Amino acid sequence: QVRLVESGGGLVQTGGSLRLSCAASGFSLDYYAIGWFRRAPGREREEVSCISKSDGNTYYLDSVKGRFTISTDNAKNTVYLQMNSLKPEDTAVYYCAAVYFQRFDGWGSHYDYWGQGTQVTVSS
Repeated sequence: QVRLVESGGGLVQTGGSLRLSCAASGFSLDYYAIGWFRRAPGREREEVSCISKSDGNTYYLDSVKGRFTISTDNAKNTVYLQMNSLKPEDTAVYYCAAVYFQRFDGWGSHYDYWGQGTQVTVSS
């Protein structure tokens, strides 16, 4: 059974950092791409970053480039999103999602499996 569990969210001040974790079970990250998404109140969900071992690339939303870093620990079957220099506009529920690598088409791919989300709140 495919399962994704996010953790690491919380309340942080502007300029602070958080590291989100997406622990995957039921499948190997060797064969799946992982994306991080967020949904802020009153706004549509947006893709923040994604990574695929199969194509060797990482992708970022323009507004987080240089501040967020996505990485994978294959031994732990976990994907991380290191978020630095956080801003109030980063406040959202963050979700990770997975798609089989053959169906991964870079930025904007359709994802099949989703976690439950973790709240990130950045105070001004």
